[in-house]
Amino acid sequence: MIATPGHTPATASGKAWTAATFRSSTSNLFAISQPGMMQAGIRNLPGAVIIGGGLIVESGGSLIGAIGVSGAPGGDTDETCAKAGIEAIQSKLDFLN
Repeated sequence: MIATPGHTPATASGKAWTAATFRSSTSNLFAISQPGMMQAGIRNLPGAVIIGGGLIVESGGSLIGAIGVSGAPGGDTDETCAKAGIEAIQSKLDFLN
């Protein structure tokens, strides 16, 4: 097992909450909220974690939850892990419909 910093669980939870709240991946939110952009202020909202690794989870076109991953060396790798997690259970999610 690879050790990760103590803030990793809270960051992962924050990414999931952010993705669910905004109904968008956190990497997309990162891209649209750069300094000087109209949506830059979302980075200052309490609890919002605007770093790649948070994805929404859908079934039948409906939002049913979100996943947040943290601890890999970079948000892009966190997001790859989150996508793999969703893909691993997607057939079960699709069965719900």
